[in-house]
Amino acid sequence: MTKARASYVCQNCGAVAQKWQGKCESCGEWNSMTEEASSSGIGARAVRGAGKGRVFALESLQGANKEAPRILSGIGELDRVTGGGFVPGSVILIGGEPGIGKSSLLIQACARLALLGRRVAYISGEEAVAQVRLRAARLGLSDAPVELAAETSVEDIVATLQRGPCPSLVVIDSIQTMWTDMAEAAPGTVTQVRSSAQALIRYAKTTGACVIMVGHVTKDGQIAGPRVVEHMVDAVVSFEGDGAHHFRILRAVKNRFGPTDEIGVFEMTGAGLSEVGNPSALFLSGRDASAPGAAVFAGMEGTRPMLVEIQALVAPTSLGTPRRAVVGWDPSRLSMVLAVLEAHGGLRLGQHDIYLNVAGGLRIDEPAADLAAAAALVSSLTGAVLPGDGVYFGEIGLSGAVRPVAHGGQRLKEAAKLGFSAAVAPPGSLEGQEKGPLAVATCAHIAQLVAEIAARSRPRGDSGRDRDDGRDRDERGAQRGEPRGRRPALAGADRE
Repeated sequence: MTKARASYVCQNCGAVAQKWQGKCESCGEWNSMTEEASSSGIGARAVRGAGKGRVFALESLQGANKEAPRILSGIGELDRVTGGGFVPGSVILIGGEPGIGKSSLLIQACARLALLGRRVAYISGEEAVAQVRLRAARLGLSDAPVELAAETSVEDIVATLQRGPCPSLVVIDSIQTMWTDMAEAAPGTVTQVRSSAQALIRYAKTTGACVIMVGHVTKDGQIAGPRVVEHMVDAVVSFEGDGAHHFRILRAVKNRFGPTDEIGVFEMTGAGLSEVGNPSALFLSGRDASAPGAAVFAGMEGTRPMLVEIQALVAPTSLGTPRRAVVGWDPSRLSMVLAVLEAHGGLRLGQHDIYLNVAGGLRIDEPAADLAAAAALVSSLTGAVLPGDGVYFGEIGLSGAVRPVAHGGQRLKEAAKLGFSAAVAPPGSLEGQEKGPLAVATCAHIAQLVAEIAARSRPRGDSGRDRDDGRDRDERGAQRGEPRGRRPALAGADRE
């Protein structure tokens, strides 16, 4: 009998090596290689038993297709992220930091479906049944007929669920605690996570039950375990939030039955997670429209337009290397915008500390925020207060040109709904779309934006604090952020 050959699997990325090594060649992680039997895992028995494959029928691309049925959870924001509800037979992987509210959201969804007469099962591998009941009692959901269990064996879970009618929803909390006899490895390892996920996916596809698997996240925010699990499931959802803020963001990263990059906004309350129907009003609440360095960005999150405030602070530095601190935006994108402002806007930012923050803790990824970030930076540098009823959106190129972005009409419509009356947008963003009641000012180059904001700044001589006859006029103009070649427009104010 041939001896089973062992292999070494990286517990961080799932890479396989034939011999042990201290550092994984795929991900660079140290001391992550663990010895596992090469004959373990899903499909191992089929490999050991030789046999012929069966012949199956091949079909053409033409044929009658029908829309996949949906199971509404009763939580509008959750249904929005999943593409209109749960699809029977689908598998969803949801990840998030500990304590962010994953279990609370899922127990609320289970309770609402159970109250509608559907069979729902909640399998916890981390908590006892009594702990789940305490959470349900705190949320006021004790009367919901949700079937609970504290179990980690995948074979036992599947055998139990197959008794009786097929459940509409099964929640596995979490996939890292599950184990199966098909894998000869310790629970929580890459092999066990992959094998357990494959067994649960096979159960969902054969029975039509929707399975939601909760996944742990690493210190850098990635879902723990092998990346192959994310490829096997139908949807990957990330639950984001900041402990300093009371709202949470449910973001779809992958979805085979709906749009990606869709988000749902929830607010953490004493009674659990409540939906936020108008997130733009939430992110703009409490803003000071009379302070410089704040610009309202009209963005898009999936198919939803959303308004958020971008705050900037530009202050002279006392360090040899100025600081660049960013919260909620890409630091590389900020470096690019600063370089464009210096090269094509005439600003001198090399001796200033720069801080940029997206108010409310929301993270923005789309390039359309370039124009709003640039407006906030110029406003903070010059001390000019931006119009409180205006919004900004547009992508800035390396040449200083402001490029058009998609969904301009939806952005303006959302701004008008919240009471804004003006917008600054790149030319060409509204071709073929209705402008609506907003007055849209086009901005084709970054120098135009700098000149218009600098013209709003109050002359420093009016306050009496910056009157210094020995200071050069160009130096004062540069500190206010006036572009080179356009400072004569404010020269009269300098002479006062």
